[in-house]
Amino acid sequence: MSAASRDALPFTEQWREGNQVQLLINGEDFFPSVFEAIGRAREEVLLETFIVFEDEVGRQLQAVLVAAARRGVRVEMLVDGYGTADLSMPFLRHLVNAGVHVQAFDPQPRFLGMRTNLFRRLHRKVVVIDGEVGYVGGINYSADHLASFGAMAKQDYAVKVIGPIVGDLHRATLALLDESSSLPRPRAPWRSRAEPIDADSAQARVLLSIRDNQEHTRDIEQHYLQALENARERVIIANAYFFPGYRLLRALRDAARRGVKITLILQGMPDMPLVRLCSRLLYNYLLRDGVQIHEYCDRPLHGKVAIVDRDWATVGSSNLDPLSLSLNLEANLVIRDAAFNERLYQHLHGLASHSCTAISQQTALRGYWWRAPLIFVTFHFLRHFPAWVGFIPAHSPRLKPLLDVQPACTPAGLQLKEEETP
Repeated sequence: MSAASRDALPFTEQWREGNQVQLLINGEDFFPSVFEAIGRAREEVLLETFIVFEDEVGRQLQAVLVAAARRGVRVEMLVDGYGTADLSMPFLRHLVNAGVHVQAFDPQPRFLGMRTNLFRRLHRKVVVIDGEVGYVGGINYSADHLASFGAMAKQDYAVKVIGPIVGDLHRATLALLDESSSLPRPRAPWRSRAEPIDADSAQARVLLSIRDNQEHTRDIEQHYLQALENARERVIIANAYFFPGYRLLRALRDAARRGVKITLILQGMPDMPLVRLCSRLLYNYLLRDGVQIHEYCDRPLHGKVAIVDRDWATVGSSNLDPLSLSLNLEANLVIRDAAFNERLYQHLHGLASHSCTAISQQTALRGYWWRAPLIFVTFHFLRHFPAWVGFIPAHSPRLKPLLDVQPACTPAGLQLKEEETP
């Protein structure tokens, strides 16, 4: 990234006052809201995501982006080269031919048919429309975020925001797009022309926190640590992939020892069983100091949300695991607002009370004799992981456009495949 580009698009965390914030639960809330907002776009749509699948949701996304581009709206779609790896050639061509600028983050070729860019992924899920409306959360563009998908439909969250914080989302997204592009891009500040939303809070104080591999390597983790260190009454964390670093584990334990009611809502019906196994290695350490653990069993939990006391909350893409905390590009909003905190609290409290299995220390100790050596290794791994991960190259992000895609090649690490003709 050139010095001029860095100066033009600085990202520094700042609290922004006077924002409208609306909690969106699962794809049933998120997809209609995003697609309607894109349908109203007049000038610009910026979209970052980890996954787009070529299913009913992916096709709806394609349709609204194509329609926007054909209206003359600048449409930038940035996907991860690992997470979004199997889109067909016709699907991509339809986007590109309409004028959608599709890019993949950190493209890598396949080796023996396998994806190779396993680390340092674009895991952010951000949408910015006309510099006025923003979305941040953990929901990908795939049908498995809808209840109609069946038993393995994911439980997940996002927020819609209107207000000055959208300007920070706009700048952060443009900064990533400009890593590999010299195209001139508008840098308009947030404008107040957007229509009011059905907000859970109308005057929230909000901060955008990102994690990257350059200047913001620990920002999201630091916000969690600061909130836990200052907690006095209650903490609820609902997180899909819970395998945090030693600092966060110690902060949770210390808060519980101070008398703070700590509740963790973790996966009880996992989409990745290995992740659940890793989380369970930590249960006894936390339970013995009073942390309450509930496993959510209605469907796979994919959320990344938390509340602390009565006015702090966070919603975003960052799990509390080594990938999110030390490797991936992530984006969370930190929200200081009593009304939004209460809205999220009531929802999470309902999950813990009615849709979860409480884990007792007796349950956690079953099989402890054979897990004890593994637990010992796990804690030392967590203590030293941030230093060890520094040996994995922190390469500069690479974006590759799909404007010149051809059937014989696979740019941007995407496995492009021709659809069969009837």
